[in-house]
Amino acid sequence: MTGRRSNQSVQQFHWHLWLLFAIENWILDFGRPIAMLIFPLEWFPLNLPSVGDYFHMIYNIVTPFILQSLILKSPRKFNQSLFTVLMTVFVMGASIHLVGDSINHRLVLNGYQLHLSVRENPIMQKLDPPSLIDSFELLYFYDEELGHYMWYLPYFLCFLLFFNSTFVPAQSKTADAKAFWPLALLNSTYYWYLVTEGQITPLFIVTTCLMTILWLYQRIINGNSLDINGRFLLYTFHMTIILVAVWTSFFWNDEILRAKYASSLIYVPEPWSVYSLYGKRFF
Repeated sequence: MTGRRSNQSVQQFHWHLWLLFAIENWILDFGRPIAMLIFPLEWFPLNLPSVGDYFHMIYNIVTPFILQSLILKSPRKFNQSLFTVLMTVFVMGASIHLVGDSINHRLVLNGYQLHLSVRENPIMQKLDPPSLIDSFELLYFYDEELGHYMWYLPYFLCFLLFFNSTFVPAQSKTADAKAFWPLALLNSTYYWYLVTEGQITPLFIVTTCLMTILWLYQRIINGNSLDINGRFLLYTFHMTIILVAVWTSFFWNDEILRAKYASSLIYVPEPWSVYSLYGKRFF
């Protein structure tokens, strides 16, 4: 990446793109399972795509274009071939997740309990032959592990590369950051959901740490500071880490949830597992 644009371009807050990210994430990603609970099952038979599947399809198409719009506003030129590879992996991962999540939703409607592992679920223990459980564990791997990391690794790498281009000389004029706090809170709340439900805490922590290290290096060694878009990203990601930590503290001593996530690198329960375990008592 070479060549920095004018300071006027660097200092412009891309509020319309950050707002667009928030709207599409809240509606097309967070809203998917909620829409499936609201719409009558008769409208979307189990042998056809659900309303959530259509939300997911739209998300897979729209998100690369929003990311491209953000990259085009990067203060430094971005390697287009690298971006093409990242978006190819992104769409592959999100599409793998689409299929796995669609089948998982149908399993839930048939009694699958999200707070239990695949083998511990009563409906799985009734399968004949028992070796069919291996197929559902493979589905779980594609949905919750491979699909998620192929989806989110290029997603956050785009943010990281954009963030690396937002440093300006310390003497440069910086725009007032007060106006973006509500938008930062809106985005960080969604990223809390993404990190916890997607089980990508290690990836998100590494991304946030790399952003922080880059910021400290540029500030201490090179005497540079972040423009308003860089600050927005850094504050949003730090707020997300705090939200994830608070969420985890609520269920730190929950033996049932810990049993499911015992093999995870970092213990962070999924919101829909919590709902499966406790929420149905109240809704």
